[in-house]
Amino acid sequence: MTTTRQIVLASQPQAAPLASDFTMAEAELPPLADGELLVRVHVLSLDPYLLSRIRGRHMSGDAPDIGETVPSEGVGEVLESRADGFVPGDFVLGVVGWQEHAVLDGKVARKIDASIRPLSLHLGVCGMPGLTAYASAHHLAKATDGDRVLVSSAAGPVGGTVGQLARIMGADKVVGIAGGPEKCALVKSDYGFDDCVDYKADGWQDRVAAALPDGISYYHDNVGGELLETALANLSLYGRVVLCGLASQYSLDHRPAGPNPGIYIGKRAQLLGLVVYDFMHEIDDYAAKAAAWIADGKLSYVEDRADGLDAAPALFEKLGQGSNIGKTVVQLVPEERA
Repeated sequence: MTTTRQIVLASQPQAAPLASDFTMAEAELPPLADGELLVRVHVLSLDPYLLSRIRGRHMSGDAPDIGETVPSEGVGEVLESRADGFVPGDFVLGVVGWQEHAVLDGKVARKIDASIRPLSLHLGVCGMPGLTAYASAHHLAKATDGDRVLVSSAAGPVGGTVGQLARIMGADKVVGIAGGPEKCALVKSDYGFDDCVDYKADGWQDRVAAALPDGISYYHDNVGGELLETALANLSLYGRVVLCGLASQYSLDHRPAGPNPGIYIGKRAQLLGLVVYDFMHEIDDYAAKAAAWIADGKLSYVEDRADGLDAAPALFEKLGQGSNIGKTVVQLVPEERA
């Protein structure tokens, strides 16, 4: 039987989570049953959707109970296998939770190409966030030559990748929206956007209009609320809108009224709802493409990284405040960084 350190929910967050809402514990993992894997967790993913998941408001599942770990995805090394197709030494991705060791069902664990390094890439630009961006730009919006693109949460792993992929696909201009001068500087310097609007600055709505004077032909929305309202007001005729996230609502008790649907009608807009799970069958092919784009210098990534399991609660609080920059990961096992 394996003993593992884990971080569990100590109290139910009332709004954005605090580090004090979590505590360290130890647990005995059960012996492996047929079809299961024992993995050593190397790196954990902290994602915005977890902010609503721990409040029981996300489609991926119920909220964790007090004393349970947060159901984060992570990459781990197989130590023991009773599942066909897996052997010790394989690296897999699955919902491991905030713990150093985990038992995974071999039917849902996904073997990854461990030659793509650092392993955290499989949780970011080469993983679900990157695939989300690819589904938006390639499958739904079908970004193409001449597009004028606006992306909210542009400093994050999804938004930053959306803009870069749109550029790869021929977009004429790519503008981001992010919170604060530091994030906006990163969007332009690291992700190569043409411009970035700081939504925390006075008059930011006018800056959106000025940055895209010919209108927005493709808007990728990770936030909702006032940012979505502003983008819709500046949408060009037959513009496409991909609705991907609701960051403005993840920590609210009551969801605010949405934008006036009359705007959609007047703009002849195409609103496209994006759920990345519809595209998971493409994840391996996409990861190979993304790794090649990274190697060629066409695709960049930024990580907000903390070391050690103990650091997860504070980094999660930072994520909930929106002060993280880039993909948020917790490195449990040291790795040479690419």
